[in-house]
Amino acid sequence: MSQTLNYILIVFGIIVAMYAKVDDSENTYLLILGICSLLFGVFKISQTIPSKKQNEDEFNTEDE
Repeated sequence: MSQTLNYILIVFGIIVAMYAKVDDSENTYLLILGICSLLFGVFKISQTIPSKKQNEDEFNTEDE
């Protein structure tokens, strides 16, 4: 459920940021909202990816 919400935040952020840039007079607040939503979604998804060092440590302990 939370992964789905993160992907929705990313898509929402992209759509809002693109919509804010369409007009000649860009709406700065909408652009900031879109970028923040996009970055927050990417940040939450990146937290679920294990680090490379953690993977190497697990691999080394299995060999022993």
